[in-house]
This record gives sequence, C-alpha cells and structure tokens, in this order.
Amino acid sequence: MVFVSQTGSVYCMRTEMIRCKVGNSAVFSTRNKFDASHVKKTCVGLSSLSFDSARKIQISQKRISAVVRSKRGHKGIVAASPPTEDAVVTEPLTKEHLVEYLASGCKPKEKWRIGTEHEKFGFEFGSLRPMKYEQIAELLNGISERFDWDKVMEGDYIIGLKQGKQNISLEPGGQFELSGAPLETLHQTCAEVNSHLYQVKAVAEEMGIGFLGIGFQPKWGLKDIPIMPKGRYEIMRNYMPKVGSLGLDMMFRTCTVQVNLDFSSEADMIRKFRAGLALQPIATALFANSPFTEGKPNGFVSMRSQIWTDTDKDRTGMLPFVFDDSFGFEQYVDYALDVPMYFVYRKGKYINCTGMTFRDFMEGKLPCIPGELPTLNDWENHLTTVFPEVRLKRYMEMRGADGGPWRRLCALPAFWVGLLYDEVSLQNVLDMTADWTPEERQMLRNKVPRTGLKTPFRDSLLKHVAEDVLKFAKDGLERRGFKESGFLNAVAEVVRTGVTPAEKLLDLYHGKWEQSVDPVFEELLY
Repeated sequence: MVFVSQTGSVYCMRTEMIRCKVGNSAVFSTRNKFDASHVKKTCVGLSSLSFDSARKIQISQKRISAVVRSKRGHKGIVAASPPTEDAVVTEPLTKEHLVEYLASGCKPKEKWRIGTEHEKFGFEFGSLRPMKYEQIAELLNGISERFDWDKVMEGDYIIGLKQGKQNISLEPGGQFELSGAPLETLHQTCAEVNSHLYQVKAVAEEMGIGFLGIGFQPKWGLKDIPIMPKGRYEIMRNYMPKVGSLGLDMMFRTCTVQVNLDFSSEADMIRKFRAGLALQPIATALFANSPFTEGKPNGFVSMRSQIWTDTDKDRTGMLPFVFDDSFGFEQYVDYALDVPMYFVYRKGKYINCTGMTFRDFMEGKLPCIPGELPTLNDWENHLTTVFPEVRLKRYMEMRGADGGPWRRLCALPAFWVGLLYDEVSLQNVLDMTADWTPEERQMLRNKVPRTGLKTPFRDSLLKHVAEDVLKFAKDGLERRGFKESGFLNAVAEVVRTGVTPAEKLLDLYHGKWEQSVDPVFEELLY
C-alpha cells in the first residue's frame, strides 16, 4: 500500500521505521512521529517507492499543502478542516489498514492526556436572539487579533481559530466550540477553559454578545437559528430529515461537553469502552441541563440526550456489540464501515456521498466519485460522522453530557478521568456493571433523559448507583496524586440530593422566573 500525501509530510502509523527496497537493497529509512490527539493527520506508507521517486512526488505536491500559513504580522490563515488534503492512492486500503489506524492510538500510561471540548450558545444581550454569522465572524476576527490565534477559513468565510493544539470551531447553528489541547492534569484543563472563556467574553461583551451554558436552545425555534457557511453541514442538513425526526434539532439547537481520553492497548480500550458505555446514562443524568424548548418546559431533564434517540439510528446509540466477547478494534471498524457516509472531501470541497457506505467506497462503488478509492484521510473524516454515546477514534470520546456553566465544564473531565485513568476505579466500575443486561443499559439510555437520577434501576434508583460511581471517581482522582478531586464538587450536590441541574432550572421557572425562560440567559451566562 502506498499513500503519497499532498502536504509533503511523511508519517508512518504502523511502524516507526519504513524501509523502501529496490531489488534486495534498502535504499532509505525514515522515522517520523506524530501527535494522535486533536490535530488531523495523514498516514503515509512508502513501502514500494524508491527514495528518489518518493522525494520527487513530495516536491511536486508541496504546492498543494493542506495547511497554508499566510503571515500577516504574527497571524496566520489555516485551511479549513479537515486540514489534511486528499492523498494519491496507488494501492487500495484494506480493512487491516483501518484497524491499524485505530490501534495506532495506543500509548503508554505516562503519555495519556485529557482533551476537553465544549459548546455554547452565543446570543445578543438585548434581544436574546442567536448570533448571526456576521457577528460570529466579527468575534472570531477580534479574538484572533487580540489574542494571537490563527484564522481557519473555508473559502472566503472565517469558520474557526487555531492556536497550538487548541481549536475554536463552529457547530451548524453557530454554537461556539473549544476543542482543547491534550493536557496532563485537570488543573491544566480547567485553566484552559477559564482562559478561553475570558478571551471570548473580553471581545463578545464589547459587541453586546453573551454566551449561554446549557444543553439545548431554550427559547428559539429552528427557523430562528442561523446556518453556518460550512460545506459538510449543508450535506448533513439535507440528509438528516430522511433518517430521523430530530436530526436538525441536534445540529442547530444542542450543546455538549465531552472529554477525550487515551488507552494503552486494545484490551485497555475494550475495558474503558464498556465502562464508558455502561455509565454514560449516569453522566447524562449528572449533567442534565436542557429542560426548555421554545420558551416552555419540554418534559425532559436532558432534551439534548433525547434528541439523539431520533437523529439517525445508523450512527448513534449504545452499541451492544461492545460487550460481546469478540469486541475489539476490528469489530468497531466493521460497524463504522457500514455506517452510511455523508461526504468525501476533495480539492477543498465536500462531495455529497449520502446513502453509500465506506465499505462501498473501498470497492470503488461511490456514484459521487465513480471508481475512486479512499485514503486514510477519508477514513479519519468518516469516523467523525459516527455519533454513538462513546466514540472511538485514536482516542475515546465520552459524549453523553449536556453543556453547562464553567464549573461543570471542569467536572465532566474530572468524572471520567477519575473513573477511567485509575486502574482500581476502572475495575470497580467493570465489576459493578458486569451483570447489567443489554436491556437494562438500553432502558437507562431511554429513561434518563426524562427522569434523571430518579430513574428506577433494579430495586432502587439510579441516584444510588451514582453515589457509588462518584466515590469511584473521587478515589481515582485522589490516587492520581494531583489534588484534582475538588473538580467533582460541581456534581457532588447533584448526587447527594438526586436533583439534576435541569430540575433546579425548572424550579426557578415555576417560581422566581414566573414561567419565563428569559432569566436563564442570565442564570447560565458565562
């Protein structure tokens, strides 16, 4: 298999040493390492090219560099995501390559990191209406100029910012997202969140803009939400109504906080995946923060979580096969291969490939690009369009929580780090959930968005399971030795009382707020 990157960079994923042979003579070797966290990458194997021919191709392709930096003072402009361009394929991908791609994420425990992502709603102070794209562009430009971020462009539109390994991006309805750098401790994670919120507020307040930490847009309907000028979102917007009734709500009216975590081996990945899936409904309950729709209570504590149950069954859910004895990287690849595609990215444009699968793509059967075969870039992009409660890339994403105020943005990674990065706590979770049936796990997934910690489970309530889980998380953080357990204080009261953040908002709505949702914009203002 040969991939020649059009960025001119050479990366090897399966091994650190590549030997190119002509006849029986090895003519060169190269060693390149890459960061497997938030920065998009191309995997390139040069197993059958001579050094000279490989170098010629690299030189000729440098002009098509995927990450273009145009210096303007200290600022740069970065090409739109995905930042790696399509590659030239001279041998077909096999399933083995896709499995090895996931396996390349394995790293020793000392290199495990914490990557936190969160989304938030921007709104005008006076009208409480969502920010228009023009306001978002002004905000992004302002943050770039004032705090030295590079601009991310798609065509003529600014759609994000990049600084080191941090990225600011836009969700379909203008939700403002920080994808944080991979960091070692929760103190660093919370400092990153606070720094980001300070920078955003410093520019936004001058524009009369505020940001709301909640899981679902509480006031405005779909028709009121601006549409961001990003190619992939146009394809998704047209496709979503064909596969579920709430997909557009997911795109335009939800906000989440999630944490991305590492694994050391396939066996470690399996254990973390199972623990994460089993406990995801508990995380949903602890962080439930989306009880309003278009100015009224919607009957749920996490409307955001409920929306995912009717978005697209082909790419969402609790993945029961993860608990099969045969589960591993290969089984996840088999699952993702059959998830319908959204797009292929070619020459800076998104090509609509909805309705076909990546398995079709590997056989050259995509009508949108007939006869063309995929690259690992395509596989990487496809994996971002799969939306289960826990998602596997070269790291694992915990995806079950509503967005919320800043203390809970720090608490969510603390919760999962305490459970999954400590061996004792992880084993405790696996022991506790070992006899949970697939039906029980699905029941929790179905009922928690409505009843939170008051969801009946066996002979008790989910609240009592959450008490044990929180203790596991706290003990795990204490064993890490970084004095991080205080970050769990934001959810400790939720567990103690069994009252979710959403239920507190509902109490305010029916009491002090006199059945108006408008005060929530002040209550949950960053």
